[in-house]
Amino acid sequence: MVTHYRAALAALAMSTTLASGAFAESHEMALSGELKIFSDMSNPAPRAVMEGMIERFGEMHPDLDIELTVIDREAYKTQIRNFLTANPPDVANWYAGNRMAPYVDAGLFEDVSDLWEGEMSESLASTKGAMTLDGKQWGVPYTYYQWGVYYRKDLYEEHGLEEPQDWETFKSNCQTLLDNDIKCFTIGTKFLWTAAGWFDYLNMRTNGYDFHMALTAGEVEWTDERVKQTFANWAELIEMGAFIDNHTAYSWQEALPFMVNGEAAAYLMGNFAVAPLREAGLTDEQIDYYQFPAINGDVELAEDAPTDTFHIPSGAENKEAARAFLKFVTSAENQTTINAGDALGQLPVNANSSVDDDKFLKEGFETLSSNSPGGVAQFFDRDAPAEMAKVAMEGFQEFMVKPDNIDRILDRLERARQRIY
Repeated sequence: MVTHYRAALAALAMSTTLASGAFAESHEMALSGELKIFSDMSNPAPRAVMEGMIERFGEMHPDLDIELTVIDREAYKTQIRNFLTANPPDVANWYAGNRMAPYVDAGLFEDVSDLWEGEMSESLASTKGAMTLDGKQWGVPYTYYQWGVYYRKDLYEEHGLEEPQDWETFKSNCQTLLDNDIKCFTIGTKFLWTAAGWFDYLNMRTNGYDFHMALTAGEVEWTDERVKQTFANWAELIEMGAFIDNHTAYSWQEALPFMVNGEAAAYLMGNFAVAPLREAGLTDEQIDYYQFPAINGDVELAEDAPTDTFHIPSGAENKEAARAFLKFVTSAENQTTINAGDALGQLPVNANSSVDDDKFLKEGFETLSSNSPGGVAQFFDRDAPAEMAKVAMEGFQEFMVKPDNIDRILDRLERARQRIY
């Protein structure tokens, strides 16, 4: 689906004064020609966000003809390498971290490190690491969302529990719940990625962000003693009986009723879990959120926060306009608008943006912008290559059912690492 945007009445439309910084800078540039943008925002709400963003940018640049091509998200994943190679647009949606690495390595994404000098580097600091490969930045972020522990606040209060700040309290809380016939955590591992969330947090809390990134990049052996320590910590929870029974039979949505019904007290999940919990009848007085607690005091806290991004293909024809669009995308004003509750309903990456008046988004924004000094990971199946992610997540699921198989599982993962990377 291709849509053309041309703003002939820009002066009138933009008569109101806009803020300074990247937004104003991209407004002041005189741009012309055609700007081709490919997007995977095919669902109705994200598509409306994308179209609105392009309309506003077009109003700032009346001599620029903007062509938006929207491709179904799953089709986009299979087509991106072909169109980056054969018929590149000027701007393309994608994802941060390892998901952009194949296109960086193939020379298909433009180095945009110059955009990150100064203000952007400060306002988008939480995701700079996720946009960096070989010491250079290859795109810009426009939205992300937090992961963390969503829990039944009423159950915690009933049993005298507080949000844990450390591993020992995390486990003692769990034991108290188990003593009262309440599982500590619900989870559905039928689709393997939910178990990967647990691995991410346990590994980043045990060994730190840099180690976790090295592991997902294939630079660390899965049989390394530090990896074994992560699984040893995980085994403590499994052997306590912390997780619901038969979790391999449930999708993440099918595991929600255990928390709704009070049979389990919490869920390690992304912020997208909040809406179905509310829809199931839980109030904001009953559910709350906390950051996964520290395990190893020597490592800084890092978070999973999947980040969606824009990139300039190296074969783009209008790189000047593309760079201006990326500056516009990252402005505090734009990120406030596109992440509002009636738009994407997620978090702006720009630390100077305003956050939608939702308690979970506000808590998540504070966690990601102020309390994740270790770094921001993208989630295991984005940080690791697809083939390695599949093998590893199968291992995570097996471990949660049969923790005694750990040596066999890690040997299998290590053989896969040697073959894949």
